[in-house]
Amino acid sequence: MNDNVIVEATGLCRQFGKTPVLRGLNLSIERGMVVGLLGTNGCGKSTLVKCLLGLLRLSGGSARLFGEDPWTLSGAAKARLGYVPQDVKLYPWMTVSQVIAYTAAFYPRWDFQLSEELLQRWDLPRDRRVGPMSPGQMQKLGLILALGHRPELLVLDEPVAALDPIARREFLKSLLEVTQDEQHTVLFSTHITSDLERVASHVALLKDGKLALFDDLDAVKDRVKRLRITTAQPLPGSFAIAGALRTEVEGTTALVAATNVNEPMLTELRSRWQADIVVENLNLEEIFLELHQQPARS
Repeated sequence: MNDNVIVEATGLCRQFGKTPVLRGLNLSIERGMVVGLLGTNGCGKSTLVKCLLGLLRLSGGSARLFGEDPWTLSGAAKARLGYVPQDVKLYPWMTVSQVIAYTAAFYPRWDFQLSEELLQRWDLPRDRRVGPMSPGQMQKLGLILALGHRPELLVLDEPVAALDPIARREFLKSLLEVTQDEQHTVLFSTHITSDLERVASHVALLKDGKLALFDDLDAVKDRVKRLRITTAQPLPGSFAIAGALRTEVEGTTALVAATNVNEPMLTELRSRWQADIVVENLNLEEIFLELHQQPARS
């Protein structure tokens, strides 16, 4: 395994009973990447995260974390890892300060200045007991506990689901600050594409138990386009182009969302169909929606 590869999965499979969730998934995350994991509800994002962290056994294939099998991850490797689950569980009788002190005791390099700064930034009272805290406050505290030792790999499962817009913005600001040296790696599962566009360097889109896309964020936007095609003669119902995700044909017009749109493709379409073509750029949310539309007509 390349030392620069922090997370790797090869042919990763996971099923529950007879129901497959992950189907031979391949993934390689290198040091310094900030990877946003996108997918519909129930597509297996949390399952993938737990498999990569050794919280679930694989049904097939393999996974490596810092070059180790996640199921038998060493203490040294765990010390390099920060994780925030969807549902943060902490000792309810402890105060915020006590939870931080308790957690910091496990990490010789705990950054007390950072945790104090985040407490103030996110307005968490130190003497507040954990039990009565709101879901949003619990998630803030979970983030502080994950960031406090400045982990080399930070794994977040829906990290801002319970946060209000102001708290989300503060969290994203903190995440950018932590990763700006390009030595820290982040994998975060989310359904908020606007947040992902602000911080992610790469996008991994999970669909049907595999990665439908995994690439640099800008490359993903360059690859997927929407084409508005107008021709002099009516188009056949069988009209199709390579890489189409969705095709709608009505008379002399067609609306096509496609991957790998390039100039030679457009030139060939214009020539073959005597077509006028308007190419539309898509934001990440639009790309996500196009990838989850019904299959292209052929």
